[in-house]
Amino acid sequence: RFEEYPFQFYSDWLPAGLRNCERCEEMLAQSFLFLPSNSVICILFFLQNVNYDFTKNYLDLIVTYVSVIVLLSRIDDRKVLIGLHHCTHEMIHGISDSSFRRLGQMIIEYENPLRKLLEEFGPHTKTVSHALLSLHFLFVRRNHSADQWRADQLFSLISNPANMLSPASSDTMACEYLSWEVLERWIVMGFLLCHSCLGSTQNCLELWRMALRGSLYITLIRDEVLSIHKVTEEAFSGIKGYGKRITDIKDCKEHALQQSGQLHRGRRNFLRNAVREMEAILANEPGLLGPKAIYVFMALSFCRDEVAWLCRHSEHKGKNQEEFTDSPDLHIKNLSHGLHVAGVRSPFVSLQDLTVCPEEESVIMSAFVNTLTSLTVKQVDVKEKFEFKGLRLDWFRLQAYTSVTKAPLQLRENHDLAKLMNLIVFHTKMLDSLEELIVETSDLSFFGYSEAGFAGSLNYSKFPLPVLQNWSEPAEYHLCLYLSLISQLLPKHCAPTISKARTKRAQKKASKKSEPERDKPGAESIRKNRGLVTNLDKLHLTLSELCWSINQANSIVVFEHIVTPVEYLSSQLEIRLSSPEIVRPTEVLAGVQAYATFLVSLMHRVGVDTSHLLGGVLLQHTQPLDASGEQTITTLYTNWYLESLLRQASMGSIVLSPLLQAFVSVPKEGEQIFSAEEFCDVLEMRALAELLGPYGMKFLSDNLMWHVTSQMVELKIIDVIFQIQSHTSWDKLSIDNVLKRMTIIGEILWFRSMAQEGLQEVFSNHCPFLMGPIQYLKEFVNPEMDIKVTLSIFELATAAGLTCDIDPALVSALSNLKKDSSSPEEDYKTACLLLVFIAVSLPLLISDPSSIYLTEIDGYKNNIHCLAKAIIQVSAALFTIYNKNIESHLKEFLVVSALSCMCYSSMGFQDSPSLLYFSRSVQLFLVEESSFLTVDMLETCFPYVLLRNAYREISRNSLMNRLPAH
Repeated sequence: RFEEYPFQFYSDWLPAGLRNCERCEEMLAQSFLFLPSNSVICILFFLQNVNYDFTKNYLDLIVTYVSVIVLLSRIDDRKVLIGLHHCTHEMIHGISDSSFRRLGQMIIEYENPLRKLLEEFGPHTKTVSHALLSLHFLFVRRNHSADQWRADQLFSLISNPANMLSPASSDTMACEYLSWEVLERWIVMGFLLCHSCLGSTQNCLELWRMALRGSLYITLIRDEVLSIHKVTEEAFSGIKGYGKRITDIKDCKEHALQQSGQLHRGRRNFLRNAVREMEAILANEPGLLGPKAIYVFMALSFCRDEVAWLCRHSEHKGKNQEEFTDSPDLHIKNLSHGLHVAGVRSPFVSLQDLTVCPEEESVIMSAFVNTLTSLTVKQVDVKEKFEFKGLRLDWFRLQAYTSVTKAPLQLRENHDLAKLMNLIVFHTKMLDSLEELIVETSDLSFFGYSEAGFAGSLNYSKFPLPVLQNWSEPAEYHLCLYLSLISQLLPKHCAPTISKARTKRAQKKASKKSEPERDKPGAESIRKNRGLVTNLDKLHLTLSELCWSINQANSIVVFEHIVTPVEYLSSQLEIRLSSPEIVRPTEVLAGVQAYATFLVSLMHRVGVDTSHLLGGVLLQHTQPLDASGEQTITTLYTNWYLESLLRQASMGSIVLSPLLQAFVSVPKEGEQIFSAEEFCDVLEMRALAELLGPYGMKFLSDNLMWHVTSQMVELKIIDVIFQIQSHTSWDKLSIDNVLKRMTIIGEILWFRSMAQEGLQEVFSNHCPFLMGPIQYLKEFVNPEMDIKVTLSIFELATAAGLTCDIDPALVSALSNLKKDSSSPEEDYKTACLLLVFIAVSLPLLISDPSSIYLTEIDGYKNNIHCLAKAIIQVSAALFTIYNKNIESHLKEFLVVSALSCMCYSSMGFQDSPSLLYFSRSVQLFLVEESSFLTVDMLETCFPYVLLRNAYREISRNSLMNRLPAH
């Protein structure tokens, strides 16, 4: 800006800035800032809630001094400008500027401003840190989130109706409306200069971290900002032993980048609603403005801070929040505040008789009492103008006198006096300095120097103009048509209709030259041909007839049961409204496609980048969380399928149907029917893969594998090994536990295979050119290849939805369960013994009454047909981990299970075809699921003729049971 308007910049800021710099140095010297460190510590103390004005001016003085020095260092040609200023001063006044020599010396000394400032403020660390520590309670309270404000009912005038008319007061009245931006500037700059206290005082470190987490920039002057993290890191990087502080700075910066925007957005939303509520209440009840004035100024200050933060961080700005600047109308009544100030006389009079009070302090205290006791109601009635600036100046002088360590009257030991005087100062400002108080809390002059924000606000007017221009003509036509139709209903148009009705009633013959028939209002809605109905009309008619049929009869008798249609419909609607049902994937996909079609049509008219919009949103929903941290459809569907569908399958409410390639619900009496096949059939799995994509399906697969590993942990393999090795009898509880866990694993793996098939179809449709090479690469795998290469190829194929002999995800999940204390040989023996235990336990499932084969679903009622997939895939994964031959172990399992089934059949179960079929069907499922086993291997264990005869017998019995009884 200086390069564009050098002389304007020079005449506007530089002379005043240089004079302010010199004046700041003089004031600091007068305030003992440049005294030795021991003198400062013994002379002054600063407490924000006690000597507020003294502490505030002291901290403002430091911040102003640092800001001027930093701004001066940003001007490259500062030496030339100072020389130009000196020449101009000499030409105008005829003499040289007396401060020119000192200014030149400062330019040389402050070539590196931060280093010089750190050296200069080093001896004053204790004084500055004490002043900053007094801000700790205030900054912590002001740094709450919007949820905490909402929980505390901040700015709510109606939260406590009993105290609505009571004057709002506080022990720290002057601090309540202090700007949060000012607090942040004090803390950041103060600890930047006096940094040694960060390592010795925990409260200082905590306060400094909170300030660094709240913002990225602080204001120096106008639109000049300071990048607090960058500057602080540069200043601390040259100090030995400050590596931990630099780490804190980086952590705080990362926190500010990720959390501060969301925090301030929540605050702005809260303040918008709170200020609107306050404005509505005060507009309706102006009398509340007097006792609740502090809340008004607090709200103005809070809103100003959030708008200023948004202006400073304009590059992170999501939308314009100009309505935050609309503050409530402040019409303060002199009567209420005059009486309120007069009401504090009595407690103040009781404080004037202090035990130790020097002469000067006594004179000031007496002046306070005289000023306040002289207030009367008559002064308000005659509208006398109040003037309390002298009282406030005396209070500032008293703070200076009593803030010295050796002063006879110590203000820090008389907190009641400080609280009362701060309260009086606030209410006196309400009487004679109201405009200054409003400017202090709601000044928005910083917008005048924010050119980017002003230009961005004007950009919002670009979009509606062409849209309004294009829609003006159609809107005019519809408006005229609407007005024409409404005008037909006016009373003045009803006379012809009444006259015609009277003529018909008198039965007079109509004349040949009668007026033409006039259309009545609403004639445009009459159908000329009732045969022409749309599909929507048919659906509406069907729904209407259904509603009429429900209301036709109060009750219906069905097989000695009375059914009330209205109550049944009401109960079903209540269940559907109260149950957390999730939408089917096909319905969600149809909605997404319809919305995408609409956006594409909108793109041709408005120019929206639809591909970027859809790609960004849909890609976010393939991840567990979106950009705002909310759950996506990937997380919702994953949680629902795991926690609802598969959990019900493990409890027997849902059965897997290999014939239908879906999970089917088993209706139970007295329970709501849940159609599981509507959510997990082939079409639904395809739609689910379309919505989640490869990333989302990978997340679903990882969660499924986690549940598989949790079931493996619950198998209690150690107890099984002990029972086998000790040749003891196996208790039925252990057997049921192992078989139940393996069945659950099979259900999970079945669902995963169905999801993988849907992913394969979707991937083939979208990327057929990529699916071909992946299939060829998968077929290239042979047993002689390195296992790591094989798993890498299988992992690629699994990501495309292809089915592999060895599941790489299951191998990775089970390999993490290996115990550090056990050797690989022991783990291998454990896996072998587990297979033996399962093979020997399989025949015991025959005694389970729910082991019923259902021909319509090609499976068992208790999902034991899922055991085959669990045995095959878990065995392949385990023996891959232990680098053993998978085929040989599965052959041994087939032989052991066949012998067990034969032994069990010889015990008296050979006459039952269903039990005979069960004893063979598990082996058949094993062969169908495994690529390592063949039908020839099964033939050596079980003749296929027996299996075929058993299946025919079961099918015949099932068909006979369906026939009606004669």
